[in-house]
Amino acid sequence: MKKTLYGLLCAGVLLGAAGCSTKQDSVETAQSENESKNAAATTDTELGKVEEKKLDFDSEFLTKAASGGMLEVQLGDYVAKNGSTTEGKQFGSQMVADHTKANAELKSIAAAKNVTLPAALGDDHAKVYKDVTEEKGADLDKEYLKEMVKDHEEDVKEFTEASVKAADPTLKAFATKQVPVLQHHLEMAQQMYAAVKDRK
Repeated sequence: MKKTLYGLLCAGVLLGAAGCSTKQDSVETAQSENESKNAAATTDTELGKVEEKKLDFDSEFLTKAASGGMLEVQLGDYVAKNGSTTEGKQFGSQMVADHTKANAELKSIAAAKNVTLPAALGDDHAKVYKDVTEEKGADLDKEYLKEMVKDHEEDVKEFTEASVKAADPTLKAFATKQVPVLQHHLEMAQQMYAAVKDRK
C-alpha cells in the first residue's frame, strides 16, 4: 500500500513538473480556442464536420498569418533602425509599411469572424526574430534578408493555398489580393540578399 501511494505521489509530481515546463505557443493557444468555438458552432453531423474542418482551416490560416505579419513589422522596424546596409534598411521599412496595412485588414476579418488571434509571436517566428537581432553590422542585414527570402517563400505558398481553400469569401479575397504583394516582396528579398550576402 505504501509503495502504491508513493508511486502515485511520484507520478503526480512528475506530471506536475512536466505540465509546468511546457509553455504553449501563442499561435497554438489561439488555434485551440478557435477549434473549440468552431466545434460549438457546428452540429454533429457529416455536414457539420465538413463545415468545422473548413472553419478550422480558415482560423488556422488567420492565426499563422497574424504571427507572420507581426514578425514582418517588428523585425522590419528593428532592421530599418539598426541595419547597416541600404538594402536591409530599405526592405525593413517596406515591410513595416506593407504589413502594417495587411495586418490591420487581417485583424478586421478575424474580428468579424470571431477568430482569436495570437497576442505575441508564435515560437517559430520568435526564434527567427531572436536569430536575426542577435547579429550585428552587415551580418544583421544578411541574416535578415536570408530569413525574409525563406519567410516569403512560405507566405506565397500559404496565401496561394488560402486563396483557393478558404471557406470564407472575404478571407479568400484577402489572400488572393496579398499573393502578388508577397511575390513582389520575395523577389525584392532575393535581389537584396544577393547584393549583400558576400559583403564584409
